[in-house]
Amino acid sequence: MPCSACIIDFRDAIKSLAANYAAVEHAFFVGRHVQYPVALEGALKLKEISYIDANGYPAGEMKHGPIALVDERHLTVALAPESDLIGKTISNIQEIRARNGRVIAVTDVPHPQLAGVSDDVIMVPKTHPLLKPILTVIPLQLFAYYVAVARGCDVDQPRNLAKSVTVE
Repeated sequence: MPCSACIIDFRDAIKSLAANYAAVEHAFFVGRHVQYPVALEGALKLKEISYIDANGYPAGEMKHGPIALVDERHLTVALAPESDLIGKTISNIQEIRARNGRVIAVTDVPHPQLAGVSDDVIMVPKTHPLLKPILTVIPLQLFAYYVAVARGCDVDQPRNLAKSVTVE
């Protein structure tokens, strides 16, 4: 996907990608620095509307337990925009791939090594480093939506969730 267009213009490509991963039962979302909260949000969205067991982790912590769960039935969505740490994220992805894990990378830079270790790559436009989370979260939300639709889930009324929270 060329990074000069609007992310929402890629919804058909993300829908197609989601159809390919709709059968997974477990997913990790990993990110470093400001991408870690985005990983948490991506996991939460996938979990709450598709009922897939999804968790967000700091990418640097994968070797401290979560990697033990990775196998060919496990999806990892790696947030890997351009930064000084992209090489470390690629190293994490290589560890996941060595265990037959499936990987979708989200990035803002065409990186041959990243593309080489990922099953799929979602491109987002380049922007200021502190604004990147705004752009990287959009394809994760679209992905979660389309996975849920492909699984036949009611995205308008997810089970066990209320539209608002009341506090006593």
